[in-house]
Amino acid sequence: MKKSYSAITPYISKMAEISNRNNGIEPAMYLNHKVNRGLRDLNGNGVVTGLTEVSTIIAKKIGENGEVLPCEGKLCYRGINVRDLVGGFTTDNRFGFEETVYLLLFGELPNSEELADFTKQLSSYRSLPKSFVRDMILKAPGKDMMNILSRSVLALYAYDDNPDDISIENVLRQCLQLIAMFPLLAVYGYQSYRHYHRGKSLHIRLPKPQYSTAENLLHILRKDGTFTELEAKILDLALVLHAEHGGGNNSTFTTHVVTSSGTDTYSAIAAALGSLKGPRHGGANIKVVKMFEDMKKKVKVKDEDSIKNYLKRLLDKQEFDGAGLIYGMGHAVYSLSDPRADILKNCAKELSVAKGKQDDFALYETVARLAPEIIAEKRKVYKGVSPNVDFYSGLIYKMLGLPDELYTPIFAVARIAGWSAHRIEEIQNAGKIIRPAYISVIDDKDYTNLNNR
Repeated sequence: MKKSYSAITPYISKMAEISNRNNGIEPAMYLNHKVNRGLRDLNGNGVVTGLTEVSTIIAKKIGENGEVLPCEGKLCYRGINVRDLVGGFTTDNRFGFEETVYLLLFGELPNSEELADFTKQLSSYRSLPKSFVRDMILKAPGKDMMNILSRSVLALYAYDDNPDDISIENVLRQCLQLIAMFPLLAVYGYQSYRHYHRGKSLHIRLPKPQYSTAENLLHILRKDGTFTELEAKILDLALVLHAEHGGGNNSTFTTHVVTSSGTDTYSAIAAALGSLKGPRHGGANIKVVKMFEDMKKKVKVKDEDSIKNYLKRLLDKQEFDGAGLIYGMGHAVYSLSDPRADILKNCAKELSVAKGKQDDFALYETVARLAPEIIAEKRKVYKGVSPNVDFYSGLIYKMLGLPDELYTPIFAVARIAGWSAHRIEEIQNAGKIIRPAYISVIDDKDYTNLNNR
């Protein structure tokens, strides 16, 4: 009989009660001790903990009287506006993710020859060690794609002849290999889950060296290996927009923290994956899609009053998951607009026409217009609320036919580029291990002998 390690026994329940009873930290203590909980100040802004050249996020400007004012969101990779970066490769009608990876890692845009060489190098790394798929993925299928991805990354340590060398050259080699391998690890993990846990046919398709990252992802995922140019170009654009977002997001900060200890690349990236898995970070686009599925069952999709009432009930914790949130609306940094959402909106519109999903896109547009007004009215939010990158990315992934289980892993396929750039930057500039301070709020206690307890 297989032993269960997941059952919560009466003993565990009892000990959890003791743990909860002895937790004496109250919310007011953070204010009394002037602790920036969650590394955020009282206004919700992130506490500055480092310097970076990898990317820049701008959501505020200083007015004439020194007042801080919200502004249209701006995101730059290595100083280059992401709108201009996207405009460059879309105007040329070419893929942009590989160029973006080069920019993030090396701090400058490649010329044609450099880009061709870099793309060729990535392609040469786009394979897994012999028997890795069989031994590490198929023999131990899991139910969570992010955990499979993390496990696979840690397992690759054993296949590396020089895993602990943290020289820039070796870390760069490891990062390039992981960037190339991530689509394979994510999709093969999903195929394993789909076969062993859902009883579907198993197909493991090899990547093609002439394909881009986005093309290969669709090629190895789909049973027939086919895709349209529009599908691949839009997925490529989504990867570009998810590749990096400042050093302060949770998974990138995790990369900095773990890297500062001097550990190996595989451990640092696995830690970042653990962070991204959290629903407060990487799983929001799934929530958006599920919320809209619930909405379409309960509203008249062309009746704005019906939609308004549903959104109000969402905020009142009376609909969907009872969390009181309109998923995909608002961002910790951006207020008036998220530039990534602006770009993805146009992609979603174009794809909806190709897929015959114009009604779905129209509903998203309606919610994007109504939700900020309703949130401002019910929550008294004055900094501004707008759709974030998750609002449209989930819709795009759904129209592309991507399974829900791969939404967050695809985020990781893109963000490994930013994590790699930040890991290298931390190694280049690290002086000390990152070690924030905590204030103890418990009084001293006398030790009591075992017989007297």
